[in-house]
Amino acid sequence: MNLARRLFCSLLLAGVVGSAPAADLGKARPESVGMSSQRLARLTTEMKALTERGELPGVVTMVARMGKVVHLEAAGKREIEGGAPMQKDTIFRIYSMTKPITGVAMMILFEQGKWQLNDPVSKHIPEFAALKVAKVDPISGQVKTVEPDHPMTMRELMSHSGGLTYGFFGGSAVDKMYVEQKVFDQTEPMQTMIDRLAKVPLLFQPGERWHYSVAVDVQGYLVEKLSGQPFPEFLQQHLFGPLKMVDTAFYVPPEKMNRFAEFYFRDKDGNTVKHPGMADYSQPPVFPSGGGGLVSTASDYMRFCQMLLNGGELDGRRILSPLSVKLMRTNALPDSAPTMGPGTGFGLDFAVIEDPAAAGGYGGKGTYFWGGFAGTWFWIDPVYELIVVGMIQQRGDNMPDLRELSRSLTYQAIVEE
Repeated sequence: MNLARRLFCSLLLAGVVGSAPAADLGKARPESVGMSSQRLARLTTEMKALTERGELPGVVTMVARMGKVVHLEAAGKREIEGGAPMQKDTIFRIYSMTKPITGVAMMILFEQGKWQLNDPVSKHIPEFAALKVAKVDPISGQVKTVEPDHPMTMRELMSHSGGLTYGFFGGSAVDKMYVEQKVFDQTEPMQTMIDRLAKVPLLFQPGERWHYSVAVDVQGYLVEKLSGQPFPEFLQQHLFGPLKMVDTAFYVPPEKMNRFAEFYFRDKDGNTVKHPGMADYSQPPVFPSGGGGLVSTASDYMRFCQMLLNGGELDGRRILSPLSVKLMRTNALPDSAPTMGPGTGFGLDFAVIEDPAAAGGYGGKGTYFWGGFAGTWFWIDPVYELIVVGMIQQRGDNMPDLRELSRSLTYQAIVEE
């Protein structure tokens, strides 16, 4: 197939022209999809160099273009102390890369007519019917409450603009209430989180701005309530099973523990130590976190991303319609709402690049992405039909900016548009 034909197919898959059959995600030489093997090798070289310099314990990177995998490499160590090498099938804590998966689960229920974007969240979670908005006195610091301008909507919940927060990421009076009320206590079931959230005021008026929050954990609760199935069971039946995501789950079974990456923290002096306070991933959790509870591999997550790039289908299994995928990757924030950064908006559980130049340079308009607490990252570019998935297990000070580094090293390898 010549490049013009391939580009036409990519436009189909991106939802620009119409629809197309799903790609099979087989392996291919970079040149067959308009990339340079020599240039793409720079990504391999630099990732390996980061591990050799001690900036990362280990890393797995994966690149697919036009439905074909052109790069899958592992470097460094899965576990430093015992010297276990990083492998291409290493299992990682993906934390907030769970969020887009939960978002897709919500959209499956959206397509079934279980909810609408403009529904008040309280229609489906009655406990939220009396939510107020915090008003902090700038002099005394005393917190008063006022009525919301309007009830938080499902659209606002899915775009982190509903007024919720996280508690442990901020220092506001409302964040402190989250901590005091133990809103995000994952030793308790999801219903406990909902009951405690109902007692805390919103941080701001719904729709006022974008603010990272427990919103996707609330969505995990909604998946259970709207489907009548336990959240992990719903994901397995409707996503992981059909997409053959064989290593994605809320825990790691005993037979796979030898593939599970250790999690490290890098301090300000450059020392790398095991991350303290880690949850036990050897057993199914009491609280299956829709915002950050899953583990996965680069290959599993690539299958999820390819399904989205294909307009909701992979290997003949349709998960969503192309229009639902398009809705998820369309900015949902009002013009009046401050966003994440230059050129970037937020859709339904994805960040969306609206102006590639303002957002950092390379990439197609409409690229959607996110990352995870332990350093994992991904993006899906519907213009260049490109997917990149990166997996590490480290956070802390003086971390390399892997998303931007991998972005420049991947796009510079495209030699035919």
